[in-house]
Amino acid sequence: MKKYTPTEKFDTRSGFGAGLHELGKKNPNVVALCADLTPSLKMEAFQKDFPERFIQCGIAEANMISIAAGLTIGGKIPFTGTFANFSTGRVYDQIRQSVAYSHKNVKICASHAGLTLGEDGATHQILEDLGMMKMLPGMVVINTCDFNQTKAATMAIADYNGPVYLRFGRPVIPNFTPADQVFQIGKAWTVNEGKDVTILCTGHMVWESIIAGEMLAEKGIDADILNIHTIKPLDDAAVLASAKKTGCVVTAEEHNVLGGLGESVARLLSTSLPTPMEMVGVKDTFGESGTPDELMEKYGLKARHIVDAVIKVMEKKKALV
Repeated sequence: MKKYTPTEKFDTRSGFGAGLHELGKKNPNVVALCADLTPSLKMEAFQKDFPERFIQCGIAEANMISIAAGLTIGGKIPFTGTFANFSTGRVYDQIRQSVAYSHKNVKICASHAGLTLGEDGATHQILEDLGMMKMLPGMVVINTCDFNQTKAATMAIADYNGPVYLRFGRPVIPNFTPADQVFQIGKAWTVNEGKDVTILCTGHMVWESIIAGEMLAEKGIDADILNIHTIKPLDDAAVLASAKKTGCVVTAEEHNVLGGLGESVARLLSTSLPTPMEMVGVKDTFGESGTPDELMEKYGLKARHIVDAVIKVMEKKKALV
């Protein structure tokens, strides 16, 4: 198992803030809009240095999305910022009609996603956003794993012409991907090459999968681990190549197992390469108030749960031989 030693710990939302600020320096067409959560989205640096390109929309998320769609007509590249729950559930109609249907070049940037929002509880812990957004025709859906990757993704999506949903979070987590990486939309990143089982992970679950890979290595199990940072378009070729090599698959996501990464992978495998599979994710329920670590444990999203899923799916594979 390849060793990863984090140099530091950061929240992924800070990676978004850093990337947005860099974009402000490089691209005069980049504009930022926020729904009264500028510090939470780490947008202060952009606001301070480029006030003429920053729009504080207040607690009016639907209006923010509509303004962003309008700005694209004049050639601007708007980045909207608020919590993931308010970025999707509250404004789905505006996103569907004004952004996706019209194929507007809006970047919907969503922080505080998933259970790791923590103490704010179920009303803020959206667990269905990836599914909602990937079902919109033409929408690119990205879920990054650490500070560096979030910064790189933020900068990369400015060069993509079309609507993008970029998901990141609040908790401080290990920063382990290269600072100088080139983010490629729709291209899976190989975390570890293995032969016994495939682990397809996304977002905060990438680090948990690395820990799981180390635990599995102690059991003599060699895991092929892929960071699926782009949920849509899914890297079909990478997923199929890994599944063909190992013969069994586990997906890991901080999202409802209904509608997320796991279902996208299941659709692909069922139509192209039927393969034993297990999903690690939230099992069709809302969250609750608690610390991020407590919630990840209670809802089965820790490394040990990935290990359990691997043991189970390898038994399925064995039964087919």
